[in-house]
Amino acid sequence: MVPKKKKESAAPFVPSERTLPVLAEAIQKCEGCDLYREATQAVFGEIESRSGSTKPRVSIMMIGEQPGDQEDKQGRPFVGPAGKLLDKALEEAEIQRSKVYVTNAVKHFKWEPRGKLRLHKKPTMKEINACRPWLDAELETVKPKLIVALGATAAQSLLGSSFRITQEHGKVQQLLGLPPIIATLHPSAILRAQTDEDRDTYMRTIVEDLREAAKIAGK
Repeated sequence: MVPKKKKESAAPFVPSERTLPVLAEAIQKCEGCDLYREATQAVFGEIESRSGSTKPRVSIMMIGEQPGDQEDKQGRPFVGPAGKLLDKALEEAEIQRSKVYVTNAVKHFKWEPRGKLRLHKKPTMKEINACRPWLDAELETVKPKLIVALGATAAQSLLGSSFRITQEHGKVQQLLGLPPIIATLHPSAILRAQTDEDRDTYMRTIVEDLREAAKIAGK
């Protein structure tokens, strides 16, 4: 009889203590799926707050797909090209990034080589589900009033595979056990856009959705 393959899950690596420093340290030892093998390090969420609280209360928690090349190297979320666009969108929406908790559905960079470059490779639902215990731990610790899902992968990881961001972005979604959720485009959509017109449209969409999120979160 062939033994069952062990289910991939980060759960055994997530400590019971719910403080950001403890979680951020523990995630570096996570082997809940195979993505850790090719990544430089795990990239945990963060809030650029000066309060120093280990259990910050924030209005908005933003969830992207996964770290990119720069995030993998620096060990911080949204510090690459997409992160700079997110900063710009937040500024236009009059939301202080220093008061927003930013993270990703998957904590290790999944990539494929292209010459000397490491190109983003979309994580599978199996990998997203394996990493979910870390996201749940972040939600328990940060306790946001509102979740903003950046991009289809993050949105579908929370709202199901049938969710269509093109049709439902900017609308409040309610799910049992979670804060209200608003989905919008991932800033990387702007980087992939073929024309200036598309880039402007995508940025305008993100900014408008973030303004709606700010209203709901009471910022």
